[in-house]
This record gives sequence, C-alpha cells and structure tokens, in this order.
Amino acid sequence: MSTTIPSGKDIKRKWFVIDASGKTLGRLSTQAASILAGKLNPLYTPYIDMGDHVIVINAEKIVLTGLKSNTKLYRRYTGFPGGLREESFVKLLARRPEAIVEQSIKGMLPKSKMGRQMATKLKVYKGSQHPHLAQQPVAMEFHASNAPKA
Repeated sequence: MSTTIPSGKDIKRKWFVIDASGKTLGRLSTQAASILAGKLNPLYTPYIDMGDHVIVINAEKIVLTGLKSNTKLYRRYTGFPGGLREESFVKLLARRPEAIVEQSIKGMLPKSKMGRQMATKLKVYKGSQHPHLAQQPVAMEFHASNAPKA
C-alpha cells in the first residue's frame, strides 16, 4: 500500500459562507484561515494549496471581547517619512469593516507565495448579500466547541 500525493488538478474546491454577526473576531478568523489553508480537507498537504473559498458576510457586526474595541489601533505606513497613520477599531469598523476581517484572517495565513494565493480565495462583504450565489456556497456554523459544521 502506498501513500497517494495529491496534485493541483485533483483539488475540488468548495465555497463556504460564514456569517460574522455576533462572532468574536479572532475565533472567526482562525476558522476561516484553516478553511483557506485546506486543513479541513482529508487530503491536506502542507506544501500544496488545498484550501476552499470562504465568503464572510455581515463584517460590520463583528465583536471584540473586553476593552479591546476601545484600545485596539490599526497602523499603516504611507511610505513617506513620518507617514505612520493610526486608526482606532471603532473608526475603522464604521468606515471599512471588511478591512478588519481581511487583515485578521490574512495575518493567520503563511507569509509566502502560497499564503498570498490562499488569501485570494477570501471574500469579505459588509452586508448580508454577496454576488457568489452561482457557486452554491454552503453555510458554515460554528458551535461552542469551535468545530465547524457544514
């Protein structure tokens, strides 16, 4: 009996929808990152992008625990001297809630070409509508044990 090594053409990618309303940012991000990396796939291979597509809806309804919503800062650098810009979680949530969820999930993916390829399969939307109905995505439910249920 020999071990089968999957190749890129054997991969059948699925589409999953995650509703972020009332979910904690970190817990949602870890589950989405594991789906994007393909760790739920029984044929998971670390050096092949085996991940599925993830659609996150209701990004504006994400929550943080404790006092983090008042103290958390998002920093970006413009590329010019003295160009470090800061924005609080509350202001960024009002302006671009998709950016908060995207940055959190992408930060949990590998920092390599393969990680950037995995991140292209992530779609985050502000409301409850998304344009990917033709792909027939499956709704993911997360229960208290944090194990995803399809």
